[in-house]
Order: sequence, then structure tokens, then C-alpha cells
Amino acid sequence: MIRTRQKLGKYRIEKSLGVGGFASVYQAMDTVEGLRVALKIPHQRPVDQTVLEDFRREIRLVSKLKHPNILQLKTADVIDGHLVVAYPLAERTLAERLQSRLAVATATDFSRQLLSAVACAHRHHVVHCDVKPDNLLLFRDGTLMLSDFGIAKVALRTVRASGSGTLGFCPPEQAMGKPSFRSDVFASGLVIYRMFSGQLPEWPFAWPPPGYRQIRRRAPVPLIDLIRRSIELDPRKRFANADAMLASFEKVASHTSPRRSRKSRSTKKTASTHDWKTVQFRQFKRLIGKSLETRFRCSSCQGPVSEPMTTCPWCGTDRHVHRDDTKFPIVCPRCSRGLKLDWPNCPWCYGPGFEVETTRQFTDVRYSAQCNSANCPRGQLMPFMRYCPWCRQKVRRKWRIKKSTGKCRSCGWGVVPEFWSYCPWCGKSLSRI
Repeated sequence: MIRTRQKLGKYRIEKSLGVGGFASVYQAMDTVEGLRVALKIPHQRPVDQTVLEDFRREIRLVSKLKHPNILQLKTADVIDGHLVVAYPLAERTLAERLQSRLAVATATDFSRQLLSAVACAHRHHVVHCDVKPDNLLLFRDGTLMLSDFGIAKVALRTVRASGSGTLGFCPPEQAMGKPSFRSDVFASGLVIYRMFSGQLPEWPFAWPPPGYRQIRRRAPVPLIDLIRRSIELDPRKRFANADAMLASFEKVASHTSPRRSRKSRSTKKTASTHDWKTVQFRQFKRLIGKSLETRFRCSSCQGPVSEPMTTCPWCGTDRHVHRDDTKFPIVCPRCSRGLKLDWPNCPWCYGPGFEVETTRQFTDVRYSAQCNSANCPRGQLMPFMRYCPWCRQKVRRKWRIKKSTGKCRSCGWGVVPEFWSYCPWCGKSLSRI
């Protein structure tokens, strides 16, 4: 039994956060770093070989899933005979947050973050098997992270597992011991329905489920159709995986807005403003978006943004940490932007040296400039890199934007003043420079 104020190595237990079937979770103080963390400690003792192997399996599984919406472990060790895993301490779970109503914009943002996390797991051939509000953690900056891969299964050609999962979020095929990517799609659909409607559909999941009248007032028909498809009892009628569900969600999310039966002047004004912004975003993407690869959306204003941007050019929201997916094979632990396997340094945030995973030198069509250092071993740069990934020198080049002659008066990098209000590279207001 772990007690309050008990010490485990450098950790001092402060309180219990919850008890699960496999482990207990505690809030603890790291007495070396001076930070509060969450400690996950499995129940079973003594630590036999079977338990130790399950423990190692979960740690290795989570370690390879690098994504800003998947909870990353800090340390994992055996301390005083206990298996101890330390994670960043969240503010609360989504289950706790759902005790009060979510705004439509918040539910949309949380849904996007949830699907991004599950999609990352599916790309690594991992089925989570237990997607539910209790396993979704919320942090102070609004980030939602998927946790607890303890019963996740690595998907081969056919996944066979026990009927594990959580009652209420477990689809029929998973309960019968045959989970798949479509099982996570089902659970994700239930969570999203709960966020928008305030109620959770129950077996036999007949349509329309409880809360349907509420979700009809708050979400557009395409989003409701997406949710309905995701919670079909027949797995073949669902999305094949979370990647496919996320792609469909992105198409309908921009049109997600509350439905109102009464039309007032303020409502008309808001709708008009929203329509104007939508037209502006589309016009920008048509003219310039492709050259900047603006395939992401700002979490605040939904404006199109690209991975290298550290500020939203539309509303000025800070983006020093990238909250979306990346096409690169690995992720920087500081800024969560993508890295190539042969880069020893992060070119976006000056991250320290990484262990290069291969001696092979990869070519890339995105390399379009050379490092200004004469001693650089490679010197190839991609647009909007702040530092050279090979020698870590600051890039002196003033990057320009194709099809735009504008440049920021503060940092000298290219901007699109006819669309943007802020410089996405230095964060300065373009109207005040």
C-alpha cells in the first residue's frame, strides 16, 4: 500500500489520483527537479517475470508513439520493488471536464486532438483498445493527451486479443476478442458524441441515441453523419482507421457552429463575420497556401497555418509548440515539430543534439538553400528553418514567400500583409511595425 508522504526514490507521494484494474496513479513531487508528476504504479507484487515483461511492453509501446496529443513518459524504473512510471501531471481528465457543458468550439478542438492522437497510434499499427474520457488528460494550455496504452495491441494482419476494454465504450467485435482500428474509431465516435450532446449512447446504440435533439442544435448535419458512421455496429460500415476519420472530420469541422432557432442582429453579424473569414481563408489557401504547406488550422481562429510557424498570422496565438501531426518520421521533444532521421539537431527550436538513428544520408526535394557556415558538414536547408540541422548555426537567410513580395519589418522574413495581421515567424503585429 502506497501512503501519502511516502518516498519512492526521488519522488514523494502527495495523494492518490485514481485506481484502475492494473495500476494506481498518484500525484508526487519530484524532489530533484522540483516538479509535480503523475506516478503510475502497478498493483501486483512481488515483481515476477510476467509482470515485468508486461511493464516493459507498455513502456516500449508508448515510447515509439511521439505525438503532442499522446502522453509521453518521463521515466520508468523499479524503485523499492515497485514498478514506477512517471508522467507529466495533467490538470484533470476529460471525464471530469465533461461534468460541465463544453462550448462547440472547445468540443471541436478536443475532437480534433483526440482523432490526431488515435491516428498517430494507428499509423504505428497500434490499436489502443480503451479510448474513453478517463484516458484523455487535459493540461492548462488546452492540450488534450491520450494515455494508458496498457491493453493496446500491436496490429498484425489480424489482431486477436482478449475482450478487454471499458464497458460502454467497447464495440461488439472487441468484446468478442477481435479488436481492430475500427474498434478505436467506434470508441472515439462515442466520446465525440458525448462532448457535443452531453449524453453517452448506450447499447444497442439505436439511432437516434439519447441527446440527439441537443446535438442537432449544436452541430451541422455532416458532423452528425460522421459520428453516426463511426458508431455503426457493423465494423465494415465504419471508417477504416482514425486517419480516415480525421480527414473527414477536418472537412466538416470548419462548418461546425451552434444552431439557433432565433435570429437576432448579433447572430446575423456573427454569421456574416464567420462567412467572411471562411472566404478569406479559402482565398489565401488557393493563392499561397500550397507553397507554405498550410495544412493545419489554428486552434483559436481556425485560420490555415503551417508547421514551421511559431505564431498564428491571423490572430497572433502562440504556436511555439506544434499541436498537430507531422509528415516527418520523428518529433522534437521540445517543440513537437518533425525531424528527419539523419538530423542531429532541431532546425525549428534550437533543440540540443539528438541521437542520429541512421548513418544513411537522406535526400529531400524540400532542401532549397545552403547553410551559411563554411564548416557545416552538409549545409542543406529547408524553407523557414531557423537553425541548421547539421551544425546548429542560426540561419542568416531571410526567407521569402513565393507569390508575395511582403516582408516583416522586424525580422525581415516574408509575410502576406494583404491577408495576415501578425508575422508568423517573430510574432510582431504587422500593423504596428
